[in-house]
Amino acid sequence: MPYSLNLDIPAFLQHYWQQKPLVIKGAYSDFIDPLSPDELAGMAMEAEISSRIVVTKADDWHVDQGPFEDFAEYGDSHWQLLVQAVNHYLPQTDELMDSLRFLPDWRLDDLMVSFATPQGGVGPHIDNYDVFILQGEGRRHWVVGDKGNYKPRGNNPQSPLVEDFEPMIDVVLEPGDLLYIPPGYPHRGNTLEPSMSYSIGYRAPSQQELFGEVADFLLDHSRGQQRFTSAIKEDTQGQVSLSTQSGMAQLLTALIEDKSTYNDILGRLLSQNRFDLDISPSDPAYSSEELAKLIATDNHLSRIGGLKVLRLEQDVQPRLFINGEAWLFSELDEATLSEIANSKQLSPQLATALCNNQHNAAILLDWVNQGLYYFDADEA
Repeated sequence: MPYSLNLDIPAFLQHYWQQKPLVIKGAYSDFIDPLSPDELAGMAMEAEISSRIVVTKADDWHVDQGPFEDFAEYGDSHWQLLVQAVNHYLPQTDELMDSLRFLPDWRLDDLMVSFATPQGGVGPHIDNYDVFILQGEGRRHWVVGDKGNYKPRGNNPQSPLVEDFEPMIDVVLEPGDLLYIPPGYPHRGNTLEPSMSYSIGYRAPSQQELFGEVADFLLDHSRGQQRFTSAIKEDTQGQVSLSTQSGMAQLLTALIEDKSTYNDILGRLLSQNRFDLDISPSDPAYSSEELAKLIATDNHLSRIGGLKVLRLEQDVQPRLFINGEAWLFSELDEATLSEIANSKQLSPQLATALCNNQHNAAILLDWVNQGLYYFDADEA
């Protein structure tokens, strides 16, 4: 089903993205939920899918982690079910995700879908990522406050909740309404009637994540073994001189300035997903002859839900990064690399062009047999 977003995208990016919250009433005209509450409950029963139930209390919440066998014990109010990475498992959510694809794929975290009963919510809290909250069936009341120094609820440093705040946005979302909240803005949702909500999150790596990826890469590839050297001039018995401090910092800077290393690290990091993908390897595996035959009969190849296929502008090598791995191509131009990265489907023409090179054909065969791409009858 088509999902057309009623939004002035250039104005949004200029005035709101990562700057201030925005309510878009009627963002999706005649919105139809891509799944039902029962289907969501069924997903929460699967062990490989991340899910949880949040029970609302007076000044706190209680969380039960899935998978679940039954929901009767929770009653008719004051709880909500949340299921992560629904876009990894349900192809019918693709068009909804595509409506927000004016933002780059590397930022996308996942589509979290929730079913909430009346008075269900998680209380006032602050997220460190951008989120679009789309209302499906039902209605929810949302308040959003301005940025500020908010104390944790009850002065408990372990509490994920913050103290109440003065609303700058106070709105009831109805089906098709969209609420955008940048990082750092406190917000709280309260369910007025049984509701479906869709939260599309966008994250960027933190310093900790970047340095962690650098360390992992250097260890895995036996890189970064250059040691600091200097003449002993300014150091004394118990003092590390400024020149020594600066020299050691330069060792770290040199790693980042080496594009062959930094590009590899960054591409692998940004192409990974926080939640598992629904990967099903081909069984039996395709042979190269079988693959070529299927492509020749106008079969399209589609990437699985949530798969990130990225290239780095002005990369030092003709490669793509997929799910934390680097794939180096042979004699492939920038335009073709961009087409693969930007398109969720590989047309028979593009797949044929890849198969015309033995090395590139082997990569395509590997993608299909790993389960990263599959033949999509709907695209034929």
